[in-house]
Amino acid sequence: MKRRQPIPVEEAINKVHQFKKHGEIEWVPLKESLDRFIAEDILADHDVPAFDRSPYDGFALRAEDTKEATNEQPKEFEVIDHIGAGLVSKKTVGPSQAVRIMTGAKIPDGANVVIMIELTKTFEKDGRPFMSIKRRLHQGDHISRQGEETVKGTVMVKKGTKVTPGVIAILATFGYAVVPVVKKPVIGIISTGTELLQVSDPVVDGKIRNSNLSMVYAQIVKAGGEPLDLGGVSDDFNQSYEAVKSAVDKVDMLVTTGGVSVGDFDFLPAIYEKLGATVLFNKVAMRPGSVTTVAALPTGQLLYGLSGNPAACFVGFELFVKPMIYTWCLNENPFPTVAEAKLTHDFPKANPFNRFVRATIQFTGSQLSVTPTGLDKSSAVTSIADANCFIVLPGGTRGFKAGDQVHVLLFQQESGGSPCWPIN
Repeated sequence: MKRRQPIPVEEAINKVHQFKKHGEIEWVPLKESLDRFIAEDILADHDVPAFDRSPYDGFALRAEDTKEATNEQPKEFEVIDHIGAGLVSKKTVGPSQAVRIMTGAKIPDGANVVIMIELTKTFEKDGRPFMSIKRRLHQGDHISRQGEETVKGTVMVKKGTKVTPGVIAILATFGYAVVPVVKKPVIGIISTGTELLQVSDPVVDGKIRNSNLSMVYAQIVKAGGEPLDLGGVSDDFNQSYEAVKSAVDKVDMLVTTGGVSVGDFDFLPAIYEKLGATVLFNKVAMRPGSVTTVAALPTGQLLYGLSGNPAACFVGFELFVKPMIYTWCLNENPFPTVAEAKLTHDFPKANPFNRFVRATIQFTGSQLSVTPTGLDKSSAVTSIADANCFIVLPGGTRGFKAGDQVHVLLFQQESGGSPCWPIN
């Protein structure tokens, strides 16, 4: 086991990203595609609108017949047809004729303008329907032209896009009853530690309930992966080794929690080496989560050794695991979005390494502001619940005061954003 030498966070991210993989395609029903990632570009198979249509209820007529229309001398038109959306008039509009038309209906032949019904007066003459207008119209007025929104062949949804309700609307518009999505990566989870209890177990002196398993499980689901609960192991080298060894054949990536520190029962770095995996790093210059360890098997599978402390485990996942899930799912910008915000409270703690503080970001007037969510210890659980970002405090700083501008990394990203550090 090599001596632990901390490496910068950005270097660690680069090392992990070198082992990126892309998932295969699978087809799922449209209604089951929400929050999945599109596997291939979605092209428009027709123009939108597919034909010239009316944007509202009114009358379709010829603009050239309105030249003499004024308030003093309204122009009269015989109404020769009445069509609704989804219907097509079989009549051709001629001089001084109009067709009553509903929103979305196709413009009838001969017509080149639409006037809203509110700007007309309807009446009967000799038992026939008429309408009159008091203004001149110009050709093309108030017509939604074929292809003005989208032209056939346009890329409507890029591969790697996360499916939202709006994306589902586009997929439905272009006939995708089944949708090409990226097959989810299967990500195994193993919890290590004799001290861990099941969530349903009563509290026992000297032991704690296993919060990391449920948290990481949820993080995987949220990021677009398929979590596989592989249970827990006690602080025994052989048992831990066998658990990890048997897991690698079942998963695309493996996350273990605990067992990566420097105690007598922290076996994961040694297990990785026994498996023939290349340890990419075993210490990162960050707080919390400096003991985060990542290794790569000869197959390219990544083995993530995250801290057993909940906050450190959470940070390690967001920085190193989540971007690789997004990359697997073809997202072109898999890294957290960066913003700047004003710190609302003093944070006097010194930062020998880059520190990632759980926080909430919100608008205060037109200014983004950010507030730490609670106890800033790696073992803290409660500060995770309300957090929607990390405050990033650079290493070598001696603390910050309320009013200082700080960088934040946002958890939520639908299509990705600027990376937290440049990825080469």
